[in-house]
Amino acid sequence: MTEFDFTSIIDRHGKDALAIDGIGGPEGFAPGAPREGFDAIPMWVADMNFPTVPSIQQAIINRVQHPLFGYFRPTAQYFDGIINWHRNHNHVDYIKPEHIGYENGVLGGVVSALKAFATPGDNVLLHSPTYIGFTHCIGDNGFNIVHSPLVLDEQGVWRMDYEDMAAKLEQYHIHVAVFCSPHNPCGRVWERWEIERAMEVYAAHDCIVISDEIWSDLILQGQHIPTQSVSEDARARTIALYAPSKTFNLAGLIGSYHVVPNQYLRDRMNAVSSKTHYNDMNVLSMHALVGAYTPEGEHWLKELLDVIRTNVKLMHTFITQEVQGIQAAEPQGTYMMFLDCTKYCEQHQVDIETLIKRGWDVGVAWQDGRMFQAANAIRINLALPTSRVQEAIDRLRKYVFVD
Repeated sequence: MTEFDFTSIIDRHGKDALAIDGIGGPEGFAPGAPREGFDAIPMWVADMNFPTVPSIQQAIINRVQHPLFGYFRPTAQYFDGIINWHRNHNHVDYIKPEHIGYENGVLGGVVSALKAFATPGDNVLLHSPTYIGFTHCIGDNGFNIVHSPLVLDEQGVWRMDYEDMAAKLEQYHIHVAVFCSPHNPCGRVWERWEIERAMEVYAAHDCIVISDEIWSDLILQGQHIPTQSVSEDARARTIALYAPSKTFNLAGLIGSYHVVPNQYLRDRMNAVSSKTHYNDMNVLSMHALVGAYTPEGEHWLKELLDVIRTNVKLMHTFITQEVQGIQAAEPQGTYMMFLDCTKYCEQHQVDIETLIKRGWDVGVAWQDGRMFQAANAIRINLALPTSRVQEAIDRLRKYVFVD
């Protein structure tokens, strides 16, 4: 018996929901609209189709009832909420209020960090498959992305190729890397030894690490290990970026933050991010975070993860047991599943565009994986009521993965 609602199918049409109202939008980004007779099941953009924890709404309502919204500074409650959340979730005790800084989105934080430690035209190391947001924010700001591909091992687990990382850091004279933990879109939750070895590679090449840990609360298997926690050196060379937005479905409110214990890195980062005078927190975003990082938020998150685990098992079992030729590593974190359809396309003499459109036509609004630097891939969002995930599987079985 759950306390919170993860089963209701909520109508989001006309409620500022890109996941719904964006379907049928610009070609190449949003899924195509379904044909007549099918409703859309939103399984693309990475937000959730669950109502958020009520403590967030209540915190915002309480603040809105006061009629003045002037200039403000983050409260002690804001900093304490972040520090206590990381202590309870990630078992770290090194974060202090002065280490925390607001960011207008994690990608904005990535750009500020890049500008603090690199010059447009410089090369930046990034693992692939690669989150589309990284591709745009790094490339659009004039930096050159050098990809180090992740490799699927014999057990179907995505792994970093440390030799490739080292070779590319040296060959391309790279001194800034973007690290994604847990990894989007592959869903890997890195083990401590993996992060330790990666940080040794970065340290050997005098590389600053920008660690995107926005998915760090959404752990389905294992334990999130903050990049900064693996060694003193890691803490001294890493800018970590977080937000409650993925965890509690708050992307529309904007409210990310960085954690930078090293004063030199922090001073450089703050110097860049403050100069535009645009990187300022919204007062309602502050109260949303305070409402999220509570015991009620903790309880809601535990129930959410149980639902996502159920959905992941359903989809992974279907893909691996009923569909021949598709590689699908079971995600250990996030709520995304990444399908490599290369063999399926070859065996069935179908191109990836046709396969993706088959899903869109019957309302399975999954996402074109080519946006993530993978040639024949599809990304699937599983943060929906389980009944909708089952409906998507039924449609895939009947209309899409057919001989």
